[in-house]
Amino acid sequence: MHRILRENHLNGERRHQRPANTQPIPRLKATAPNQAWVWDMTKLATQRRGEYLSLYVVMDLFSRYIVAWMLSRKENSALSQQLIAQAHERYGIAPGNLTLHQDRGVPMTAHCYLDLLGELGVTASHSRPRVSNDNAMSESQFKTMKYQPDYPRRFDHYDHAMRWCKDYVL
Repeated sequence: MHRILRENHLNGERRHQRPANTQPIPRLKATAPNQAWVWDMTKLATQRRGEYLSLYVVMDLFSRYIVAWMLSRKENSALSQQLIAQAHERYGIAPGNLTLHQDRGVPMTAHCYLDLLGELGVTASHSRPRVSNDNAMSESQFKTMKYQPDYPRRFDHYDHAMRWCKDYVL
């Protein structure tokens, strides 16, 4: 039966499928510092089971310099707004001169966060939906950090993580 169906081109998918949504791959190019930044956050495990700290890191695409970072007990858009606003002010970025690339996490897609980027004149660039490798620079930096020989698999407390991050990030 399958041979006959195949010969008559009747053996394909019979259900209606949603067509593939082809999103363009984000292409960022920086020829000098402070033209493009990438940022993401990672979880740092603590000794208490199920308790994590959030490490936010903003990195310059051209120089791979960490322009801002923050360690927090929680993850939300207000903290990401604070981090980006402080970094933007610290480096005196003129409106329209910076592209900020991030994935599609909840803090990165919140309306209040995107409104802040608009007010600052920062161009927002996001990863494609359901694609995990569009923010490769940030992910690579986190993997390098977590594979350091002195990286503790679990931090004793917030201050322990803060001391370790200061040594690594700065």
